Amino acid sequence: MPKKTLKSIVPSAARVREIAALKVLGEWIYEGNLWHINRYSAAMAFFVGFLVAFMPIPGQMVLAALLAILFRCNLPLSVGLVWITNPVTMPAIYFLAYQVGALLLDAPVRQLNFELSFHWLGTSLVAIWKPFLLGCMVCGLFFGCVGYFVISVMWRWRVARQWRLRKKRRRLRLSDPG
Repeated sequence: MPKKTLKSIVPSAARVREIAALKVLGEWIYEGNLWHINRYSAAMAFFVGFLVAFMPIPGQMVLAALLAILFRCNLPLSVGLVWITNPVTMPAIYFLAYQVGALLLDAPVRQLNFELSFHWLGTSLVAIWKPFLLGCMVCGLFFGCVGYFVISVMWRWRVARQWRLRKKRRRLRLSDPG
């Protein structure tokens, strides 16, 4: 993704300093790489965001923020990417993860009739927890790595393209006698 596009989406550190609720966290929250966008911080933020998005736990945004701080990558991007799993996409994503886990464990894929109740959680989820959690871990790592490498390659490609264009413009300026 172009740096300018990411900068327009992500709030600046100065804008974040104005948020009164964050003052309790101290000064470390304003560390440069947590808000700066470079190849490493953007690519690693995609890794963290996708990894955490596949974790079936409450508080994904908090975990993404902690991992962003640990890996020194872009904090808002990491937290924002967690919303890939939202109430609309969550059933499909977690069913994919379950199927991947069942395939890896060579377990039969059960027909699930999802029902949001404690009874369903106590009976159906207990029966599929191993393939489900394994699939979530594998999918999170896979898509996190894919996100990291895609952003890294796109960033390098764009920088190389800009260098070539700059070199071409310079050559045209030098060759133009006007």
